[in-house]
Amino acid sequence: MTHPPNGSTAPPGAPTVPAVPPQASAPPTPPPAPVLPERRSAWNESTDRLRAAATTEPGRLRIIGAVLAVLVVVFGALASWQMSGRSAAADDVLNRSQPLSADAASIYRSLADANTAAASGFLAGGQEPADVRKRYQDDLDMAAEKLATAASNSKGSQTTTDQLTQLGKLLPEYAERIETARTYNRQGLPLGGAYLRDANDLMQKQMLPAAKKLYDAEKKQLDADYADARSYPWAAIGLGVVALGALGWAQRRNYRRTNRVFNRGLVTATAAGTVALLWLSVGHTIAWSNLNDSYDNGVRSLNVLNDARVSTLQARSNENLTLVARGAVTVPDGPNEGKDAYDVDYQKQMSQLGTGGERSGFLGSARQLADDSAGMLHVGQAADAVAEWQKRHKSARDADTQGNYDAALARVIGDDNPTGDSFDKADKALEKALAHEQSDFKDAAESGRGAMTGLPVGAAVLAVLGAAGAVLGIGRRLSEYR
Repeated sequence: MTHPPNGSTAPPGAPTVPAVPPQASAPPTPPPAPVLPERRSAWNESTDRLRAAATTEPGRLRIIGAVLAVLVVVFGALASWQMSGRSAAADDVLNRSQPLSADAASIYRSLADANTAAASGFLAGGQEPADVRKRYQDDLDMAAEKLATAASNSKGSQTTTDQLTQLGKLLPEYAERIETARTYNRQGLPLGGAYLRDANDLMQKQMLPAAKKLYDAEKKQLDADYADARSYPWAAIGLGVVALGALGWAQRRNYRRTNRVFNRGLVTATAAGTVALLWLSVGHTIAWSNLNDSYDNGVRSLNVLNDARVSTLQARSNENLTLVARGAVTVPDGPNEGKDAYDVDYQKQMSQLGTGGERSGFLGSARQLADDSAGMLHVGQAADAVAEWQKRHKSARDADTQGNYDAALARVIGDDNPTGDSFDKADKALEKALAHEQSDFKDAAESGRGAMTGLPVGAAVLAVLGAAGAVLGIGRRLSEYR
């Protein structure tokens, strides 16, 4: 009996079976990816180049030259820009805003004077004097002309536009009411007085307030132009000091490294910068002083004198209307209840005028602001005329309150020392004072604007010259390293 062999050995001739099945071979390991250098920003690369350049003397010189040129050019550009604005503002003060302010004041005066002339002509009866009629018409023509000028030359603020529009509409309406009043007055009808009072109400309640708002708007624009023209160019002056300091440091550094006292290019740049800075500082200081003088001794005086002249015109109009109304218009309430409304307004205007005393009303302020004997003389003449006017007015009012209307009328528009003569003297004296102060303003303002002449262009030219000098001076040092 045959038994199978023991053990694990395969019988002879049997195929050999591998103990572990064959495994697939692993793929080859790819080579590592190349490490790319980190991408750097342009700013970092520029900074590295500057650092590398700064480690050498030629590199340092190039940086110093560039900084000096930029400082000088920026200083010149800033000075030119700031002085261009101030010069333009000074030109506006002289040729735009102050003339427009004067025109607005002329509109106010013309309207008030037209109202006064209309009342004076009405008092004269049916046959209005030719000179009074001409004065009234000239005032209306002047007001219309100045309205057109203001509309074409103003900077177009909403307030100015609104008031010009309103006055343009009301002026023909006022003239129509006056003509209606004259027509009835020539016929001897009392209705003429009612139309005259109606026209006066239109003037006092609508037209003159609109003219006052126009005047105030133009004065505000004038003040703004003065502020722009007088403001100091501190930014340009400060940068100029920095530029000169940098140029001085560069020359000191050059001296310490080369023992050469002067570098022509840097000296030229320093001289140009110094001239520009001195011109800027001194020129604007002179301009500032003259502009201040034109405001303090010109504009302020003109404002007070305009107010004084308008008060005289309104006082005269109220004086005439007192006789026209013959007590028909009274104060409804308050401390003056029952009194003639026009006479109360007359007294108010006289109180505002004063008599030229130390601190008395518009005339007192005008006397204080007058900066020479000629100005004080004209104001003094106006004050004397107003004082005389008040005395004559009292005499006329006494006659009127006693029922003597004809005597009161003669003392107002008659031939024997009437109040009208005193009014004319005061008005003419104030007109002369205004012309004198206008001349003073113009002279001072022209001097202020003239002090800035050439500064914007001069600063730019000197800056270019200074930058070129700095570059050439540094370039001469660089040539020694080639």
